[in-house]
Amino acid sequence: MSISFKNVHKSFGEGTNAHHVLKNINLEVEEGEFLVILGFSGTGKTTLINLMAGLDTPTKGEVTYKGQPITGPGPERGVIFQSYSLMPWLTVNGNVGLAVDTIFPNLSKKERAEKVAHYVNMVGLPHAATRRPAELSGGMRQRVNVARALAMNPEMLLLDEPLSALDALTRANLADEIEHIWEADKKTCVLITNDVDEAIILADRIIPLNPDGTLGEAFTVDIPRPRDRMEMNHHEGFKKLRSEVTKYLMDVGIEAKAEGTRILPNVEPIHAGSDVPAAVADAQKGMIDRNFLDFSQLHKIYPTPKGPLTVVEDFNLKLNKGEFISLIGHSGCGKSTVLTMAAGLNSISKGAIKLDGRHVEGADPERAVVFQSPNLFPWLTARENCAIGVDKVYPKASQAERQDVVEYYLERVGMADAMDRPAHSMSNGMKQRVGIARAFALSPKLLLLDEPFGMLDSLTRWELQEVLMEVWERTKVTAICVTHDVDEAILLADRVVMMTNGPQATIGKIVDVDLPRPRSRKALLDHPDYYNFRQEVLDFLEEYEHGAKPKPKAKAIAAE
Repeated sequence: MSISFKNVHKSFGEGTNAHHVLKNINLEVEEGEFLVILGFSGTGKTTLINLMAGLDTPTKGEVTYKGQPITGPGPERGVIFQSYSLMPWLTVNGNVGLAVDTIFPNLSKKERAEKVAHYVNMVGLPHAATRRPAELSGGMRQRVNVARALAMNPEMLLLDEPLSALDALTRANLADEIEHIWEADKKTCVLITNDVDEAIILADRIIPLNPDGTLGEAFTVDIPRPRDRMEMNHHEGFKKLRSEVTKYLMDVGIEAKAEGTRILPNVEPIHAGSDVPAAVADAQKGMIDRNFLDFSQLHKIYPTPKGPLTVVEDFNLKLNKGEFISLIGHSGCGKSTVLTMAAGLNSISKGAIKLDGRHVEGADPERAVVFQSPNLFPWLTARENCAIGVDKVYPKASQAERQDVVEYYLERVGMADAMDRPAHSMSNGMKQRVGIARAFALSPKLLLLDEPFGMLDSLTRWELQEVLMEVWERTKVTAICVTHDVDEAILLADRVVMMTNGPQATIGKIVDVDLPRPRSRKALLDHPDYYNFRQEVLDFLEEYEHGAKPKPKAKAIAAE
């Protein structure tokens, strides 16, 4: 047995002020096992890793390593955290060399150099060996962090969300490297993550950490290795396990999640019916239906010292009124550039964007934008933040009718019991709820969402996706959502628009998502066509994964 927890409890504070983080943890980690703990924000996942690492001690119970109580950190347990604390004045070799010197102090200069090179090569960074951290990307810095931990030659690797701050492609590549290292040395590994796919790809066993601080139902992953990410999309065992784990997390998480935004049982909704307020209905009258939003030969060109740089080229797309589009592609493909041009926040270099028959020129409340960070006024309440702009949008409505609009949308996003809470006291998830409510309250002709859930943990993201779909079903506002999440793109959209790599990015392919509405994540995971749509998007992204520029498959695609 590697690590063992026996009736472990962990609390912070004392007496009535005690905050109970972990409760009655009983866990045996087998020698050579790859164990994944699926934990979401606030469930105590970092506390669990700290107990294994010896950086913290249990309030009650005992944590042992190979039968001996853990009383502090030890070189046999290497820890890789989410944030990397590299020495900024040292090169990649220098940072890894610190760990080598600690464990192997008597090596000759030649032996030391060989040892350092071995670990730098292991994480694929020989080309950057003489660079300093400031010259490295986030993914490369995390690779140095992994190399440094491996150079300590630990018997066990403890990984606390080491990939969560990375983009999807870097995250997948680094996860593959961690798996290769584990397979080569068969070190015991414990990984904490909130990504279900990552857990299934890597784990022998998955254990969710429940919101109340207890361990959940264990899932054994008996899919043969190696597990190829693309092949998993066709693997029935993968689909079944993915559905079971996701449903378990949604059931225990959304029901008990400590987000502070549940609608209290004694709150009587003002708007019990399904109809939107009259002022909203009036604002939406008289719009054209076909080609409601028209991108025509759209270009974005930036001047540079080396000459003009075309970021987006010949982008042609037509949307009908009430259509929901997802825009997806690798980092740097111009997704957000297209969105900000549609919002009027970024000038158009060539071509045109027409909304409801008129050219888009400058920002306007008729085009509401929800960014990754909702940018609320911290001193204003949810109600006051949501009310901003409503007076301008509904000039003929009474004050009571405007208030009606604000309260309607705050209720719809689950903020009925927190309308008068100031923004500075809200969690990120709550702030994003207000951001969504504020956008819908403007009764926009066009809703633009730029990675709106990118900064949130998986459970909050899943919940807010459901909230967004529920509110969109009521309003049927024309919408574009920029995302890098394949499942999010399919879940939300009528069509998924895929962009080629930049510069000179354009539309490469469009997939019509013919799945029934209203949609829920649980239902779609069981739909026979869901993984076919997923495969189409994954195939396209893989084709463009390594910076290649294959010939675009589509040039001008109109709304059907």
